[in-house]
Amino acid sequence: MAAEAEKPGWNGVSRRGLPRFPMQAALDVTVLRSGIPDTVPGRSLNVCEQGIAAILAQELVPGEAVAVEVQLSQLTAPVRARAIVRHQDKLCSGLEFVGLPAEQREAIRNWTREANAGKKFDANPTVTATLPAAPTKAEKRRTMSGGAPPPGKKRFTAAWILVLLIAAFALALLWGRWNRGWEELESVQKNSETAPTAAKQIQVPAEVMERLLIHRVAPAYPAEARKQKLQGIIALDIVVGRDGTVVSMQPLNGPDVLAHAAMDALRWWKFEPYRVNGEPEAVETRVAVEFKR
Repeated sequence: MAAEAEKPGWNGVSRRGLPRFPMQAALDVTVLRSGIPDTVPGRSLNVCEQGIAAILAQELVPGEAVAVEVQLSQLTAPVRARAIVRHQDKLCSGLEFVGLPAEQREAIRNWTREANAGKKFDANPTVTATLPAAPTKAEKRRTMSGGAPPPGKKRFTAAWILVLLIAAFALALLWGRWNRGWEELESVQKNSETAPTAAKQIQVPAEVMERLLIHRVAPAYPAEARKQKLQGIIALDIVVGRDGTVVSMQPLNGPDVLAHAAMDALRWWKFEPYRVNGEPEAVETRVAVEFKR
């Protein structure tokens, strides 16, 4: 893929350096926005050693850095790679791999070689056709006088009808696969929306968790907040994992600029594990971060 994203509606010469191979496989794309990872499910369309094209459940932003995980084959480990969004048109995304390890490139190369054995692919194929020979004078006279068309013309017409029938069958097959892919993607989304929520975390009072805090990082006062003379206390609901790290957080009040600064600091906080019957447990609590000029 090229170093720059192709613009929507691009109709120029292809800038792919390697041929793409069709592939229908479920994949996950993880986007880090405001420091919080967001996993977007989707289905791949084609793949090569330099990147992958996919249909995703939500739109990405060209130039955005993401993480990709896709299972090329049941016999091999999934490909996990960092990528840059180079193309985005509605829900169709073109992703360029960044720093793909040699073993991952070899896995893609082996998969395409096995899945497309005996097929020849060209990054920029050209289509050629063989024209029938010009009819002789005798054949022209027979045609003008109402006689039967020459045998060569019959064979040529029959060949074109066969080509059209094959093309129609192939289009119907691709359309069926496309619909199945979308049905699977929609079923995954519906299942995720209707799945029962996980068991609620243990609620622990803020003063109890305050005594278990062993590493605190003070938030940086954003320059934008200083200009606007913003200050106050930001309250956040957080989940502390079994290892004492903050695994998720949700601001409850305050301006976004201060809430984001508070979350950036909380990611580095560390607690002693909260124990129930001697075993560490993940807990939910509430903390407050103060900003003052």
